[in-house]
Amino acid sequence: THTREIQTRIGYLPENAPLYPELTVQTYLRMIADLREIPREAQQARLSEAIYATGLADRLTQPIAQLSKGFRQRVGLAQAILHQPKLLILDEPTIGLDPTQIVEIRHLIQRLARNSTILFSSHILSEVEAVCDRVIIIMNGELKADAKLDELSTSSDAILILQEETAGVNQALQALSGVSAIEPLRSTDGHPGYRVTAQSDVDLCPSIYDLARRSDWPVRELRRDVRTLESVFNQLATAE
Repeated sequence: THTREIQTRIGYLPENAPLYPELTVQTYLRMIADLREIPREAQQARLSEAIYATGLADRLTQPIAQLSKGFRQRVGLAQAILHQPKLLILDEPTIGLDPTQIVEIRHLIQRLARNSTILFSSHILSEVEAVCDRVIIIMNGELKADAKLDELSTSSDAILILQEETAGVNQALQALSGVSAIEPLRSTDGHPGYRVTAQSDVDLCPSIYDLARRSDWPVRELRRDVRTLESVFNQLATAE
């Protein structure tokens, strides 16, 4: 059926990997190959590919119950890619792992992304930033954002930092075309500065640079603000 055909193209790793702790890694993966109805003549090649991709070659004869959480996640990933899916769905794949295991699983996911489209679900926004190149944010069942990560993280705000306090800067910035708001700030090392918000999604930096050059301001830094995914999420949540 059409549904069955779609299922053969999808790999899935839920938050709690569907493992049988009493089985060895090799026995478990062979069982999954049978359940996936992978032809016998193709099974060894598929098993070898999944084992190599997930770094399980040294754990094949170990019972799953004796594996660390990180290696159990690897076994879960191996079963999910055994049938070479076009779409791989991962639900909180790094939950409960220690920092070293998180980095290992993150690198593994990035390698798997070379051959499959990966849908990665997580509440840990730093993990999303580290792994994903496109982000979808859903709140209360509604789609709030769908964009490439670099598009979400790039703000239309410009950050201007000066070497020293300079008269007339605020008023001159307000007079620039396309500016909607000016917010004074201090850099981390104490220098005076301004956040300049645009009326629309345009880059104000070229206009500010020209103004600063003509006015002979002591510019220390001029850049577009970069937002974290957490700040984007919080902004969307506040607007709810």
